[in-house]
Amino acid sequence: MNKFQIYTRKGDKGETSLANGITVTKNNPRIEVIGELDELSAVLGVVRSIDGGQTFCRIIHRIQNELIRFMSELAVPDNNRYKILQEDVDRLELEIDEASVELPILTEFIVAGDNRQSAFLHLARTVCRRAERRLVMLSQVEVGVSPLLLVYLNRLSDLLFVLSRNCVTN
Repeated sequence: MNKFQIYTRKGDKGETSLANGITVTKNNPRIEVIGELDELSAVLGVVRSIDGGQTFCRIIHRIQNELIRFMSELAVPDNNRYKILQEDVDRLELEIDEASVELPILTEFIVAGDNRQSAFLHLARTVCRRAERRLVMLSQVEVGVSPLLLVYLNRLSDLLFVLSRNCVTN
């Protein structure tokens, strides 16, 4: 086999392996959450590719790296080593507060699409909410899912909403 060959044929029957070698179906709740976080990271990559200023891009890039950490945590069930920390949630809350300072009070629903960056941030927010719903489903059928990850995703969707508003008002 070519060492650069990407396909293994191991998933051709709808199964994949977790990092600990356990085989699960591709629609396993754990794989669903990992897939949603992967999609969220990809959408955030699109956001980052649109010029948003260095601070904005640093925040998005950091979040993408955090999502990779969380996916690796989910890829090894029952490892009892949470990679999400309270400081991750605290940082999001601080960023939400800082990004909200000069925003006007909302008086109506927001329709996405005022500009590309704002629209993609709204898309990222909806993918984040879907990941959050999938994580709730996973935590209902498996033990050992970090409760802080649910909090993190809830705050992240709030941050993405606030950042999308900043793209329109600034």
